[in-house]
Amino acid sequence: MLESVTKNIFQYAAQNRVLNKAARRWGLKFGAAQVVAGETIDSAMKVAKELNDQGLVCTVDHLGEFVSSREEASEATQYCIDTLDKIAETGVNCNLSLKLTQLGLDIDYGFCLDNMKKILETAKKHHNFVRIDMEDYSHCQLTLDMLAELRQEYDNVGTVIQSYLHRSLQDVKNLKGIPLRLVKGAYKESPEVAYQDKEKVDENFMAIIKEHMLSGSYTAVATHDHHIIAKVKAFAEENQISRDQFEFQMLYGFRTNMQVELVKEGYTMRVYIPFGNDWFGYFMRRLAERPQNVAFALKGFFSK
Repeated sequence: MLESVTKNIFQYAAQNRVLNKAARRWGLKFGAAQVVAGETIDSAMKVAKELNDQGLVCTVDHLGEFVSSREEASEATQYCIDTLDKIAETGVNCNLSLKLTQLGLDIDYGFCLDNMKKILETAKKHHNFVRIDMEDYSHCQLTLDMLAELRQEYDNVGTVIQSYLHRSLQDVKNLKGIPLRLVKGAYKESPEVAYQDKEKVDENFMAIIKEHMLSGSYTAVATHDHHIIAKVKAFAEENQISRDQFEFQMLYGFRTNMQVELVKEGYTMRVYIPFGNDWFGYFMRRLAERPQNVAFALKGFFSK
């Protein structure tokens, strides 16, 4: 019961615009510096290089939510382009992740689509890949619609599917052949659209992983759950699925020993590196996901 209440509090905070705005003035407080790689592109590249040196590959995400003006969305678009240029310049092994709402999805669909095409053109020039993060349920179909339009011109773009949504297995079937990042999901959604029981979420997670892997599609399994990881390893072995067809993904700052161990075992392990001053919503969702993360955050706060 307490865990459920705590989760609801953090999920509410993550979507609170006033708190998000205030947090930009605080800097990386409350342990966030342990899971957010600084506020600049250069700080993110430094972390990516350090992780590459350990055999890990990366994806970077310039954090940002609640964009409400074309000016902000255009600035975010240029920042994504600058990040791709910097990745190419530094030579780090790193993709780009982004959110469509940061690029103006809530302002105008066509405007956001144009912004995405500018980013993908830059990524194509640098032979890089862009991952569209999935946001809350209200943006799910819009995200998939935009992905379908973009895939008509670009093959260097994919998205994320969340296993807690009832629709996800069918979505994965519809997205055969497209590189997908499969996750459990971190937003607060209603029982009408999402499973509320952890066992159901985990069960569906394995179902969508198996579906995408068996279809021959490139699959990124994003989880810190060692039970799920063990099941995926066994499933790949049993079905003779090449390690070149899938990868594991984890968040920067979490289960770092396991990340390195997976590399030693010969698996591709990609670290999701968030950076920027708009860190609050991301950090609150991480605290909501697992109660252990709260202790992790407090430890970081009091150690400063």
